[in-house]
Amino acid sequence: MKRTHLPLNALRVLDAAARHLSFTRAADELAVTPAAVGQQVRALEDTLGVVLFKRTAKGLELTPEAAAGLGALRDGFLHFEEAVRAIQAGQTSKTLTIAAPRDLTARWLGRRLAAYGRTDPELRFVLIASDDELDFTQANLDLAIRLADGPGEHEGVALGHRGYVTLALPDAPAQAIAWPGQPGEGGAAMTVADAGLAIDAAREGFGRATVPALLAEGDIAPLAVVDSVPSLLGYWLIAPVPQWRQRKVKALVAALVE
Repeated sequence: MKRTHLPLNALRVLDAAARHLSFTRAADELAVTPAAVGQQVRALEDTLGVVLFKRTAKGLELTPEAAAGLGALRDGFLHFEEAVRAIQAGQTSKTLTIAAPRDLTARWLGRRLAAYGRTDPELRFVLIASDDELDFTQANLDLAIRLADGPGEHEGVALGHRGYVTLALPDAPAQAIAWPGQPGEGGAAMTVADAGLAIDAAREGFGRATVPALLAEGDIAPLAVVDSVPSLLGYWLIAPVPQWRQRKVKALVAALVE
């Protein structure tokens, strides 16, 4: 069934004017002018094809037509308020669903989420391992972390410094340990699935691992940073505007970039 377009602003004015039986007091409640209240009432009368108020010697009175619909109108506004509260209650959930590369979760994100989780025992985290773009709606995501040159079409903030560093043991051969997305090419002693595994291979002495600088902030001993590789790429926290505005997401973002 096709829904009737409801002039909600005018109906709100009708409710206020009917309660006060005064355009002036209704205007004070709604923070508008009495003239604006009168215009809304007249427009609503034109839309509905009925007279809603009549002026008498005693003041403003409701017509029978207006009085007949007033109870249902006020019930409707109560239902609207309940709906808004129900929608807002969904944002009180303390479960956060985050998509991030597996190696970043293991070497950087995991321990920070654990520390943040200790600030509130009701916090819950759902982690999705992903290096690819995800549909935030289909995946029910609150936040994602991507290795990119910016937030793209979403809202976002950079995590740490951009660029890469090269890690190696002091006596390691000068051969690269390759992984998908690694800067540079050629002379690879080993190819692994991600930058985290490249760090593990470098620790075993297979060669040099060039990885995002953020990954080198963890425990990389006995490796040493032997080179820096400038790049526009870095890790970004991203989310569409609706998710980004959620209080729980704002709080997590603030904790991660602290």
